[in-house]
Amino acid sequence: MLTRIKNRILMLLKKIPTPFIICNSISILLLILVIIYAQKFAPPVDGLFIPPATPRYPTAGLLTHTFEVLCSIPPVICGFTFFIIRRINPNNSNNFFLLGSTILTTGFFFNEIYRTHIILQYFDIAKLTTIRVYGVILIVYLSLFWKTLRETPLGIMITAFSLIIIAVLIDSFYSYFPMKSLLIEGVPKLLGMINFTLYFCLVCYQTILNTWKELE
Repeated sequence: MLTRIKNRILMLLKKIPTPFIICNSISILLLILVIIYAQKFAPPVDGLFIPPATPRYPTAGLLTHTFEVLCSIPPVICGFTFFIIRRINPNNSNNFFLLGSTILTTGFFFNEIYRTHIILQYFDIAKLTTIRVYGVILIVYLSLFWKTLRETPLGIMITAFSLIIIAVLIDSFYSYFPMKSLLIEGVPKLLGMINFTLYFCLVCYQTILNTWKELE
C-alpha cells in the first residue's frame, strides 16, 4: 500500500512542468532574501505587505494607477514575443531587439512601480544622478537598435519618448515652476506611456505575423 502511494506521488511529481518548479523556486528564494533583509535593516517585516493607501476620494490616483498598469504591458508583451520568436526561429534578426526592449521596458516598469529613483536617495544617490544614468541607458538602446527602430512605427516611438522626457524634466525641475500642479507632469507622462505601450504592441504583433508568414 505504501509503495503504491509512493509510486503515485513520484508519478505526479514527474508530471510537474519544469517552468513551474523554476518559477516557484526563484520566487520563494527571493521572498526569503527580502524577508531576511527586512529583518536586519528595515522596519517590521509585516511592512512588506502593507496594502496601498485608501484613496481619499474615488478618483484619487486613478490616472496614476492607469499609468502603472500601462507600464506593465510592454515588458510582458516584449518578453513573451522574444521567447516565442526565439523558439520558432533562433536566427530571427529581431530577437536581440526584442530582448533589449524587454530589458529596457522592465527597468522602466520597476522604476515606476518601486520608485527606484526615490529609494536610491536613501543611499545618498541623487535623483538627478539616477535620471542621468537612465538617459545613458536610453541612448545606448537607441544606438544599438536604430536600424531596427527605423523599420517600425518610429513616429509613435518618438512621440512616446518625447512626452516621457518632458515629464521627467518637469519632475526634475518641478520646484522652479511658478504654477504647481500634478497635471503638468501627469498629462505628458500618461500620454507618453499610452503611445509607448501602443508602439510595442504594434511591433510585437507585426513581428509574430511576419515570423508566421515565413513558416508558411
